[in-house]
Amino acid sequence: MIINLTYYHVANDVPEINPDVAVVIDVLRATTTISWALKNGADSIQVFADLNLLKTSAMKWPADKRLMLGERGGKKIDGFDLGNSPLSVKKETVLGKRLFMSTTNGTKSLKEVQNAKHLFAMGLPNRKAVADKIISLNTENLLILGSGWEGSYSLEDSLAAGALASYLKTNFNSEVNIANDELQAALALWYFWENDILQCLKTATHGKRLTSLGDYEDDFKCCSELDCLDIVPFQAERGVIRAS
Repeated sequence: MIINLTYYHVANDVPEINPDVAVVIDVLRATTTISWALKNGADSIQVFADLNLLKTSAMKWPADKRLMLGERGGKKIDGFDLGNSPLSVKKETVLGKRLFMSTTNGTKSLKEVQNAKHLFAMGLPNRKAVADKIISLNTENLLILGSGWEGSYSLEDSLAAGALASYLKTNFNSEVNIANDELQAALALWYFWENDILQCLKTATHGKRLTSLGDYEDDFKCCSELDCLDIVPFQAERGVIRAS
């Protein structure tokens, strides 16, 4: 298996390749929120980069079967039902509903690689579940896409990329080729922080940004939990994420 790591809006954007598998990571907090929403019974999550398109699409859905999730700059968008917190997607809130979701970084990244043969969303809580799914596919190449922050590098997404690569290196039954320096660096980052994930998230620039906005301690704890979810969010149809 050949694994590459890239970041949205870094260098020349996402490489123009068609990977067998693409994994999008936005630890703080989109892919963590998506994973927990599906765990708690959401029917699906439809992701958008454009807010107007989200609103138009949502209005075509039955009112009692939809929720709009919107976040920009770490804050909930006025007029939306929910923001971008994994703690907000409780079972009693999301059960059986389609979530129409747009965030600063994560949903844009999901849109960027929607042509991949297999597309998954991953946070630290479902690292093992996603990795085991990739292993079962016996894929030849994998693109890990870290969502970053408005075009810049993200410490926490790199940490999770390293966590995924580390698991695959240990458990995949054939050779794993770490194809670029970005992923080698992510592996080193993971080996340094794997026993103190929570502190890494708080050290990250985006972690400090969230701290400046309010009390996100419970969000940090939720996003830093490793391998506690068995959910594999996958693109079931273009732009629509469901639980595998």
